Amino acid sequence: MKILASLLACGLLASPALAATKTFNNVSVIDVSCSKKAAADADAHTRSCALTCQKSGFGILTEDKKFLKFDAQGNAKILEELKASDKADHLRANVTGEVEGDTLKVASVTLQ
Repeated sequence: MKILASLLACGLLASPALAATKTFNNVSVIDVSCSKKAAADADAHTRSCALTCQKSGFGILTEDKKFLKFDAQGNAKILEELKASDKADHLRANVTGEVEGDTLKVASVTLQ
């Protein structure tokens, strides 16, 4: 019984280490506040709106129309990218990170 409990405990501890890093290429970046209404035409969502709504955080719209929110680190990274950009709309990025539920723990993000 102790062996079984030990194996289960090791398996639970190892699970986070098994989380795979995913890469999303050329995906739309949208602020959380506008994520539902902008999903129909994500490329029309403007940089100005994203910066205005920055306190809500950011995320991406995947190819299958699922919205993944960025973690705090990802929000900081994309905010830097948005502030440095002169794009008006069609906000697309390449993003890598680990998906945990509806949140993306961002490792890297580059605005296109």
